[in-house]
Amino acid sequence: GHQGVRGFFSSLGQMGATASAPELPPITFDDKGKQLGRFTGKKICCSCPDTKGKRDECVVQNGEPNCVDFITAHKDCLRKEGFTIA
Repeated sequence: GHQGVRGFFSSLGQMGATASAPELPPITFDDKGKQLGRFTGKKICCSCPDTKGKRDECVVQNGEPNCVDFITAHKDCLRKEGFTIA
């Protein structure tokens, strides 16, 4: 059922960066050397439009320090698409 996917993502978070994850697709880059989403093949600018839009709107209206939740949600989304986000 659906529980498997949720369990997969939560266990992914617990493994940390040191664990080797052979099931991940390789990281790919576009012709300008920008990383593409590991799972989607999309450029980062085109990934997670919902969370990106909310983040950008919040930052414009309220300033970045007041938008931590939106920024975090967008980073989480990008990580799920396979980007390496600091």
